[in-house]
Amino acid sequence: MKKKILLIQPTPYDQYGKLVKKSRLYFVGLALPLLAALTPPDFEVELCYETIEDVPFDTDAELIGISSMGHAVMRTIDIAKRFREMGKTVILGGYMVSLMPEEAKKYADSVMIGDAEETWGEMISDYLNGTLKDYYKKRLTKLDPPLPRYELILKKKIGNFLPVQAGRGCPKTCSFCSIYCLYHGQYLKRPIPDVMRDIKRVKELGFKQFLLLDDNLFSDRDYAFELCNEIKKLKMKWMTQCSVDIAGDEELLDAVAGSGCYALSFGLESISRESLLGMQKGWAHPDRYSEQLSIIRRHGIDISTEMVVGAEGDTLESIRATAKFIEDNQIAVPRFYILTPIPGTQYYEEMKEQDRIYNTDMYSYNSCEAVHIPKNMTPEELTKAYWELYNEVYSYRCILRRTIFTRNFLRRPGTALFYFAVNLFYRNHIKHGIVPNII
Repeated sequence: MKKKILLIQPTPYDQYGKLVKKSRLYFVGLALPLLAALTPPDFEVELCYETIEDVPFDTDAELIGISSMGHAVMRTIDIAKRFREMGKTVILGGYMVSLMPEEAKKYADSVMIGDAEETWGEMISDYLNGTLKDYYKKRLTKLDPPLPRYELILKKKIGNFLPVQAGRGCPKTCSFCSIYCLYHGQYLKRPIPDVMRDIKRVKELGFKQFLLLDDNLFSDRDYAFELCNEIKKLKMKWMTQCSVDIAGDEELLDAVAGSGCYALSFGLESISRESLLGMQKGWAHPDRYSEQLSIIRRHGIDISTEMVVGAEGDTLESIRATAKFIEDNQIAVPRFYILTPIPGTQYYEEMKEQDRIYNTDMYSYNSCEAVHIPKNMTPEELTKAYWELYNEVYSYRCILRRTIFTRNFLRRPGTALFYFAVNLFYRNHIKHGIVPNII
């Protein structure tokens, strides 16, 4: 009989202690299908995405792997505790665990630090031999993952696209970013034939769209052009995230849009230059944002953004101005977070050294309540301004202007209506005091 491993992606608790549940998960994480592919074939592998299904605590699997991301850390701990009480062997991994491995070890038999490609097989072998180590860590020198086992998620309530990875890491050095803290400027690209292997597999499975995972996809211009040329041959739709600086290369934008890319996500972070300098993101210029976003939209590409509030240059006035910036630039899906000093990041060390950590209970950190002392307001004022920003941006008037009353509506009305529905979904959460999550 095959041994069995259960791999879990927990869902976070909302502000009221209830599990965040959804009827469908559109942005499916790649970690679990990839870990399944790294698992020896003599193991049966079961995947669980708790956002859309219940954790099978009655499983006959003896080995439990939990991938912890962001706000789901508390739920990760609760799941790990329960399985260990049942005598199961629990392995923890993911960004949050990698930033705080010693803390994570309190709740697990073993901790995977960083990337798992070089250590997952070793961990499985040690488990079988009864010699499981406390920690597994090995720095990647090349990105050469196996084909993810997408077939394990096909019967789940997912959306109409699957994730494919092109690169991992980022050469940028933003002080608040967990990616920088884990990779320290390292950025690895996959060979284009390998990326295309995965995209073609997604198409074989009946999908017409995919999400390309890469924090710095267009930094290598020649690579980007070649990849776009190959993708174009498949006649698929896709989306990804990158630096807004792509607006300065309209030839590349033509290639990106012409290959089927219809949406780009940007981490703009702030409209305050001082705030960006304080985050060590001085290469970004907010005075250019509106022009850059306009150029990108002219190429028929929709825009999603992520921004933070509470940085060194932020004031109550600049936070209010952020709402107008979002509306004026017709950003289809904006998301906001309160800048949070996550333990393990450079920003945390800076705030700790300056004695500006307002809330020392790291397990309560949720990015929607201020836990540090901002420069230009009180923590309570920051939290209040954050929710006022969300309520303004997700008012009916602003939603309509950002999704329906746009030039791109005539080009792709179906996509615009999808964004409209997403905005209404987010609005409902906001009105109930729940921070919108990626769906």
